[in-house]
Amino acid sequence: MELQKNKHDKQDKVDSEPKRRRGAVKATCAFSGYEKMMTMRDEVLASVRDIEQLVQHGRDTHTCPYYSTRLAIPAAQVVVLPYQSLLHAATRKASGIKLKDQIVIIDEAHNLGDTITALHSSEVNGAQLCRAHSQLSQYCERYRSRLKAKNLMYIKQILFVLEGLVRTLGGKVGLNPVTQSTQSGTELLTINDFLFRAQIDNINLFKVQRYLEKSLISRKLFGFSEKYEGSGVSTHTSSMNKENRRTEGLGRFLQGLQSKATAPVEYQGSEEDRPIMASPMMLVESFLFALSSANKDGRVVMEKQACLAQSSVKFLMLNAAVHFAQVLQECRAVVIAGGTMQPVSDFKEQLLLSAGAHKERIAEFSCGHVIPPENILPIILCTGPSGQELEFTFQTRDRPQMMEETGRVLSNLCNVVPGGVVCFFPSYEYERRILGHWESNGVLQRLAAKKKIFQEPKKASQVERVLSEYSRCIQRCSNTGGGQSGALLFSVVGGKMSEGINFSDDLGRCIVMVGMPYPNIKSPELQEKMAYLDKHMPHVDGRSPGKALIENLCMKAVNQSIGRAIRHRDDYACIVLCDRRYARTGTLQKLPEWIRSSTRTHSNFGPAFAGIRKFFLEKRRTQH
Repeated sequence: MELQKNKHDKQDKVDSEPKRRRGAVKATCAFSGYEKMMTMRDEVLASVRDIEQLVQHGRDTHTCPYYSTRLAIPAAQVVVLPYQSLLHAATRKASGIKLKDQIVIIDEAHNLGDTITALHSSEVNGAQLCRAHSQLSQYCERYRSRLKAKNLMYIKQILFVLEGLVRTLGGKVGLNPVTQSTQSGTELLTINDFLFRAQIDNINLFKVQRYLEKSLISRKLFGFSEKYEGSGVSTHTSSMNKENRRTEGLGRFLQGLQSKATAPVEYQGSEEDRPIMASPMMLVESFLFALSSANKDGRVVMEKQACLAQSSVKFLMLNAAVHFAQVLQECRAVVIAGGTMQPVSDFKEQLLLSAGAHKERIAEFSCGHVIPPENILPIILCTGPSGQELEFTFQTRDRPQMMEETGRVLSNLCNVVPGGVVCFFPSYEYERRILGHWESNGVLQRLAAKKKIFQEPKKASQVERVLSEYSRCIQRCSNTGGGQSGALLFSVVGGKMSEGINFSDDLGRCIVMVGMPYPNIKSPELQEKMAYLDKHMPHVDGRSPGKALIENLCMKAVNQSIGRAIRHRDDYACIVLCDRRYARTGTLQKLPEWIRSSTRTHSNFGPAFAGIRKFFLEKRRTQH
């Protein structure tokens, strides 16, 4: 009895005590004090600072530099911002950028059209679609009792859309996308046809879009997956039954072993091991927004691979002008500037006139280069040392005699050019083939005897190291002399060294362009772009806009590559274009004026070689 009495006494004591309720936890950023941000805003406006200085000042004052500079935008006279913050309407709105009556200067605008197209295109793969469906369905189950009926309806609609998208790729949600096999192939569809194919044409995507924007469901899923990962909620793909759950991990393990044995050098590991977005719904949201574009302005590319995880659906934006129109309409003036803007015809037709700009509003201004004409020697080489005609077409470029003639051209140039020679190939694949041929017949050994050979790395992280070694080698050869007279760098047009890298002074005394870097004409996306231009753009001089696009893409890439040399007033260099097609009038006109005015076309190699030798002898004489 005494024991029972004591037991009940303890229980009564516990019951009499008030229960302690856990209050709401408020998470605030230590750097977000309003008064401190207003103070930093004024300091930002008082003097010009770069990003590193702003970050350091924020650390010193314990203030957020990002939001402080955001607060400074309305009072600022000059605002520097990346392409996306200007050209993407949603990002522009979120950043508080107002264009009304502003003057906008777009620098490095040679890729403006491609940038707008890329910003408004969207791609999502099968693994991301399955992961998004899994996370959203688990989110719905966990919070079903708290969700309003309307929100629940929209979530079910999004789940239905995700099921339809996975179905178009030949897969099923709820199963591991890595183990689901699909039939390989690429197909292009209009937006309407794709919606019918996915059986989601009865869904009002505009209402779904508004729900996604207002509910911030993508952000909520991001937090949901972070919070519950490892606690019973799958952030990858859900499985329909226990058997699937048991084999899913084994499947990933075996896939990883197989991938590690066959993966390319750039990345060792399986698809599952790659860093993934915690909320793939953000990518899905971007894709659904893209599907709300006008039917004629874009296409959907369905690319099916061996397994569902690697298959993808991509929205391809064809009409960049529709997104650039708002910038042109609101701004007082738009300055499109760049060092190598030629050819400019596609800018005017595809971005300005198509966006509603009147011809009288468009003014062109082009100024010459700072260097004197005698400091540059551009040469179009039609034949090699043995008389072999240089025309690197798809049919002729792989012929042994063409590759060997190119090697003889380079060998002769390395004999007379001091310092560095940069040789651009049209593609990585052609670079691999021609270097392999040269290695087998001794051309590389002969070149290496004259200049140390470097090759553009495939990993971006290694570019700095290769450039540093290339620079040191040239400097060492210049100071000590010896057998080698410098270095030879093999690079690729459109690669990591064709833009943004400066080969000034001895780093680039000669730029060699092997062939013409035309894009892959068999690409379904490029073919669709050409068809769109042929249908909606005017034919100039009887020439189709689609064919003009191919030529312009090629020459823009050439101009960017050869523009890596000659970086200041006293610099000098020789530019050798190894392909007789550069001599065509239409092609020649697409070179920058400062290069075109000095360009010489040589049908025979002898006079061209004599001119190059004389050019460098004179420069050596004037320097000493």
